[in-house]
Amino acid sequence: MDIKIRKAEKQDMQSVLELINELAVFEKEPEAVIIDENDLIRDGFGENPAFHCFVAEADGKIEGMALIYFRYSTWKGKTVHLEDLIVREKLRGKGLGSALYTEVIKFAAEQKVKRTEWVVLNWNTDAADFYRRSGANVMEDWDTVQMDEKSMHQYLQNKGIL
Repeated sequence: MDIKIRKAEKQDMQSVLELINELAVFEKEPEAVIIDENDLIRDGFGENPAFHCFVAEADGKIEGMALIYFRYSTWKGKTVHLEDLIVREKLRGKGLGSALYTEVIKFAAEQKVKRTEWVVLNWNTDAADFYRRSGANVMEDWDTVQMDEKSMHQYLQNKGIL
């Protein structure tokens, strides 16, 4: 199998969206994806892109992707956040995920960031074990906190702001 990792282009966003949806199914949230291909194109390829994306091609077909963006740590400075890394289920264990992961770490090092970070579901032990073996610190004493759009509006309404 011929594997190639490259920066994603606009015309790749349909395949990227398919992979995002496959990841949502894997993470047991198949209804959670609300973006579409046009959102990805607008947000990733405008004047100030919100993200960078790498794709993994196997024999000329996009079979995996990694989506990253810059963050800023008050303790460390500029960092890279790996939002998602996904390989189609039928090709897992063939080296595509590892190649994408390596490309993300290489990109972060080239950008001279102080840290690369991401979240892994606690039940995804294969991924967590892979990250540990690579030298990453899987921080078990931190919880991810999120507030969705509905909750944000409710909070602001309760504060009398909306």
